[in-house]
Amino acid sequence: MPRRGGCEHPLICTSVLKACTFVRMVHIEPPSAEPPEGETAKEAVGGERRASGGSGGGRRTRRNDPGRKTHILDATLDVIADHGVAGTTHRHIAARAGVPLGSITYHFASLTDLQTQAFARHVELQSAVFENLFQSVETHEQFVEVLVDLVHGGPARHRSAVLGFELHLAALRNPGLRALTQEWTADSRTVLARFTGPDSAARLDALLEGMIMHALLTTAPESRERTRDAIDQTLGPAGRPGS
Repeated sequence: MPRRGGCEHPLICTSVLKACTFVRMVHIEPPSAEPPEGETAKEAVGGERRASGGSGGGRRTRRNDPGRKTHILDATLDVIADHGVAGTTHRHIAARAGVPLGSITYHFASLTDLQTQAFARHVELQSAVFENLFQSVETHEQFVEVLVDLVHGGPARHRSAVLGFELHLAALRNPGLRALTQEWTADSRTVLARFTGPDSAARLDALLEGMIMHALLTTAPESRERTRDAIDQTLGPAGRPGS
């Protein structure tokens, strides 16, 4: 007779007990999906929230952060402006954006991909800014004054110019960026051609790029008057608005 509450075959009973315990653990605690390597689920999707409930806490749910990718692109442009393309790294960008390193690799396939998308964003923004500069231009004097401001701009213009030349320098090494620089040049010349015609717009665009580069590098800046004279001579009578 087996003892009360005991088991006639202890080894069999022990095995059954372990199996039952394992089944209960699997049922209660199923494995969760893993986030991208180097990043928690919260970091990968831009945050998490807990559903309100009783004293037992809440269940974690994910939410999207559609602005994170754009935020990283803007941070990338800041890093390029400060360190140049050659000095841009994933870690610098993550630090500037205030996001985990894993968030960079989650959204972008490579550093080249990230830089290319950042430059594309810069071109899109600056093309819109450039066009808006001429919205209220009606006279030759107003037109020239806008162009002079482009050459002798403040900190915001300086940053834009630095990024522009970093893009052109990178395009020398990366043929994939050349289409972007050509698109940017074509957009700028289209805007200028509304006031000067296509031939004068091409000459003026080349002059502006050279003068802006000189303004970035020189230790003795040209005066606004000399810049204005150079623009007037390049335009000539046939290239002036209203001519």
